Amino acid sequence: MKPVKVGLLGLGTVGTGVVRIVEGHQHDLMSQSGSPIEISKILVKDKSKARSIHVSEDKLTESAWDIIESPDVDVIVEVMGGIEQTKELMLAALDRGKHIVTANKDLMALHGPEILQKAAEKGCDVMYEASVAGGIPIIRTLIEGFSSDRITKIMGIVNGTTNYILTKMSQEGAAYDDVLKEAQQLGYAESDPTSDVEGFDAARKMTILATLGFHANIALSDVTAKGISKVSKEDIAYGKKLGYEVKLLGIAERQDEHISISVQPTMVKHSHPLAAVNGVFNAVYVYGEAVGETMFYGPGAGEMPTATSVVADLVAVVRNSNLGVNGRRGFVPYKEKKLKTDEQISSKNFILLHVEDKAGVLAQITQVFAQHEVSLESVLQHPNQSNPLAEIIIITHDANKASMNNVLKQFESMSAVHAIKSVYRVEG
Repeated sequence: MKPVKVGLLGLGTVGTGVVRIVEGHQHDLMSQSGSPIEISKILVKDKSKARSIHVSEDKLTESAWDIIESPDVDVIVEVMGGIEQTKELMLAALDRGKHIVTANKDLMALHGPEILQKAAEKGCDVMYEASVAGGIPIIRTLIEGFSSDRITKIMGIVNGTTNYILTKMSQEGAAYDDVLKEAQQLGYAESDPTSDVEGFDAARKMTILATLGFHANIALSDVTAKGISKVSKEDIAYGKKLGYEVKLLGIAERQDEHISISVQPTMVKHSHPLAAVNGVFNAVYVYGEAVGETMFYGPGAGEMPTATSVVADLVAVVRNSNLGVNGRRGFVPYKEKKLKTDEQISSKNFILLHVEDKAGVLAQITQVFAQHEVSLESVLQHPNQSNPLAEIIIITHDANKASMNNVLKQFESMSAVHAIKSVYRVEG
């Protein structure tokens, strides 16, 4: 039986895992796909570099175009990263009738619609399960498992670096800067951690999930992103006292065909399953009108979990090829994108204020909420011996974002309010 030949772009952590699985599970893969699968060419930066796995030198190349233009390569597996140059290579591969499997969230968040459109024109498959949440099969679940349902909300922890940092801060009472340094030393955070800690990585993943879940063409610019760099150990301690854990959540909601997508540190009630997702693990919560609440949990990164998703996509491509249905399953958004206004976005909120410790101040603060029709669930004052000001914690009922912005703006102009220390969305 003629093998399906694969061109692998990248032999880093994930690429190495792909080689291990394809070579080690050959019998299983052939049984599931219907054909032998062979990695015939591999793109590397340096052919002379020592590697943790043995790869025949005649398979290695330092030119991506050797693989893209090879008539022997049937499927491109892209695990090298990058955006603009990688996009050029992927479009060129599709022009040559090659199917694509990619783990590149940045590419798919920014250029996914263009790549998928080209794939549809050329009758090719583009699979990208590994681009979100590592080993969790969330993309295939959204496309196939929820095909008969209407998703109203997708909420999740989709960045392992920030979840590791917040978990350590919660469990050990450590400061953000100290935990970030530790995460960098362990390899969980990059030397430049901006993409992770400022929420940009999670925003790209939520762009992909919202597009799939809501069948609309969501752009990265539609996602409001706020990271964890301003989260303090005091915020986490106050949250724990009130029964909350702080998590960086991606939240995509649809109501009356209007959509909002955000990434932000969020107070999650201890009773909610997402509050117990710790370390570098990811979890995605999906609400469907028919099925109700479902949660998908697992490792969000790493060599073998991510490689497992890549190879599962590879098997699907080969199976489609044997059935003659490549390019038939391409996802094309068919709904008009309607974004919510600030008046339509609502949530509960946690607010920590530093105010003058004197009579009448609390009444002034509650009056501001009343003026903007924001009702309060609880108001607490915690003594703090190290702070001469009063620390007031307020948790609101559901309030729209526009009204909350007006409340905070008015606080900024009040002499009795010395600082708005923290504002967090509340879930669960």
